Amino acid sequence: MTTEPAPWPVSRPVPLWRRALAELLGTGLLVAVVVGSGIAAQRLSPNDVGLQLLENSLATALGLTVLILTFQTVSGAHFNPVVTLADRILGTRHRPVEIVSYLAAQLVGGIGGAVMANLMFQAPTAIATNDRLSPGHLLGEFVATAGLILVIFALARAGRSAIVAPAVGAYIGAAYWFTSSTSFANPAVTVGRIFTDTFAGITPNSALWFVAAQLLGAAIGVALILLLFPARKVPA
Repeated sequence: MTTEPAPWPVSRPVPLWRRALAELLGTGLLVAVVVGSGIAAQRLSPNDVGLQLLENSLATALGLTVLILTFQTVSGAHFNPVVTLADRILGTRHRPVEIVSYLAAQLVGGIGGAVMANLMFQAPTAIATNDRLSPGHLLGEFVATAGLILVIFALARAGRSAIVAPAVGAYIGAAYWFTSSTSFANPAVTVGRIFTDTFAGITPNSALWFVAAQLLGAAIGVALILLLFPARKVPA
């Protein structure tokens, strides 16, 4: 059985502690971008929710692209538990300790990023009261996550990993608008956003259901990859 590459090229060998640190920093900075730009948008455009979402989505799309480009050669720049799990299912032989380290780093980073954004904007760190739970929102998370997995691993298996960073940034920026949930598509980001009672926040109950929808969406995304891209192509 051949080993599939990570969704982004990674210099080998890289010690696990360094990869875990990159995942912690990358996920933390991603959540800081999401939450911080949400707070800024809320303050700069207090009477226009559409403009707030535009500001938040642009910052997130650009920030995510830059973070992937920065950390992709260290850890693969997953920043997302469902990407780590999908990568394992689709062929990369991560040891259990590597998977646990990545998931732990992503979750800690997500919470830390929310707290850091709160501190930067002098907003209290509090449990979110923004209830996002509805059938439409859960469907939005399912669609957003399935699409994210499809974008990442379709490009990786087609030998086009070099364009994954801008493609993922563009996809998430678009999904802010075409999904009812504004495309969290990431359990670590979802958990992190519990800890800010601001524009980007989500209640714990909503977050639990969002994560369930994300896991289901990721499973469908993996199934689509196996159906549509059964073998990796090597670039010429």
